[in-house]
Amino acid sequence: MTRTFALPDLGEGLTEAEIVRVLVAEGDVVAEDAPLLEVETDKATVEIPSPMSGRVATIHVHPGDTVRVGAALVTFEDAGAPSTAPRAGDAPPPRPAPPPAAVRSAAAPAPPAAGPVPATPATRRLARELGVDLRAVRGSGPGGRVTDDDVRASAGAPAAAPPRTLAAPEHPAVARPLATVGAAPAPLPRFEQWGPVERQPLSHLRRTIAERMTLAATLIPHVTHLDRADVTDLDALIQRSLEAGRARGVTLTLTSFLLKAAALALGEHPRFNASLDPAAGELIVKRYCHLGVAVATERGLIVPVLRDVDRKPLLEVQRELTALAARVREGKATLEDLHGGCFTITNLGALGGTGAIPIINYPEVAILGVARARLEPVVRDGRIEPRMLLPLTLTFDHRVADGADGARFAAAIVRRLEAPEQLLLGW
Repeated sequence: MTRTFALPDLGEGLTEAEIVRVLVAEGDVVAEDAPLLEVETDKATVEIPSPMSGRVATIHVHPGDTVRVGAALVTFEDAGAPSTAPRAGDAPPPRPAPPPAAVRSAAAPAPPAAGPVPATPATRRLARELGVDLRAVRGSGPGGRVTDDDVRASAGAPAAAPPRTLAAPEHPAVARPLATVGAAPAPLPRFEQWGPVERQPLSHLRRTIAERMTLAATLIPHVTHLDRADVTDLDALIQRSLEAGRARGVTLTLTSFLLKAAALALGEHPRFNASLDPAAGELIVKRYCHLGVAVATERGLIVPVLRDVDRKPLLEVQRELTALAARVREGKATLEDLHGGCFTITNLGALGGTGAIPIINYPEVAILGVARARLEPVVRDGRIEPRMLLPLTLTFDHRVADGADGARFAAAIVRRLEAPEQLLLGW
């Protein structure tokens, strides 16, 4: 008997993934939940476990392939059957594996006994690590999907470590056309007529970035407001706190203050904590505050998300930011780390420059760009003083807000950056 395993729904609306590594070979006998493949989605590399036990009869994919959800990955046969690869057409259509036979918890309401439990591979791995039977967990996600939070709540372990993912190794990329919006671009000239050229396929991540930036720049009427914040007192506070913070395992950075200032300002100006639904003619205002932070990596720009920044003290925001940025740079960020943002901050100050105009991270409606703070002469009370000024660039969707709205929102951020003690108190 043969069974074919297809690429499962990885959640968050993802429809395809790129095969990074195949961790088994045809003829191998694998156990249920054993590592099977590594796939790269738009921003994370995720290990896919085997949904069943058996012998690997046919591997349908190779590193570098881009496959859509529902595409065949591996065909299994019973471990006791002769090790012969099935001919094309022998395998039945893909179907989910049955749930593992584990003891249910009587305290938790169980979903129907038949059929698979809807959960992403990362959530299934977390359940194994915490010893949670997914069949005994009521899913709170779309369509009853079991989420990481559901698993942690069932295990009574809200502070559990995120599920492990793996860094993407070097692997060949396969060239394919980028998705376009509107009219197709004009054909390129033959550059070879002027000299030698080299064609380099775009990685899955770079393709995703290119397509999303094209979509955002095409659909959204961007408008930009420029401002500056006097962060002299904030810089002094950070410098004074370095030694004491390190003794407590935390190093305060400007970015954590930016996150907290933006979160509080979004509470005053909820129009910027929203997404536009043009089809319904509605503005979807979010009553939560999850902020994205652009992180530069060797693979490209990645935007992980910090949850509920408005509700957390600044030191907790800094700790989470440090841990999240480290996971991203090490290639260990999970899908849950990378989705659900309301507003994004991109801080290029470490790289220099006097300003930049970022593109909105669709479907958000605004983004804050930050450049390097510099000492400049400023007139205060009739005297010229050296002050540390931080350039800020607020880009927002003109369909959602007008220039005056953007100016007031930016001023709310500036006001808090110029009163850092209040940020420490969460004001």
